[in-house]
Amino acid sequence: MAIQVSTEILEGSVLALLTTEDYYGYAITREVKKFFPISESTMYPILRRLKKEDWLSTYDEAYEGRNRRYYKITESGKDRLNEIKQNWQELKTATDNILEGNNEE
Repeated sequence: MAIQVSTEILEGSVLALLTTEDYYGYAITREVKKFFPISESTMYPILRRLKKEDWLSTYDEAYEGRNRRYYKITESGKDRLNEIKQNWQELKTATDNILEGNNEE
């Protein structure tokens, strides 16, 4: 994919992923990488920002003698996801219109 994926799209992707189940950080990266060419160094700042904004909460679980930090979407995170989805639809419609030569609003 040659077009750069915006931070807001990545945030929305993480929030959407977490609506189905909780994931630990590396698993989130692995799932998002199925769709977008990203690295762990890209994903962890996004996770920190989402947590700072209270759109995610975290908890730790033991796994093979270590703790894994799991991320869970909050109610305000669900609201944020709906906002991102709406913004995406508006951007997608505008982009489709201009790329397809529909220059009228």
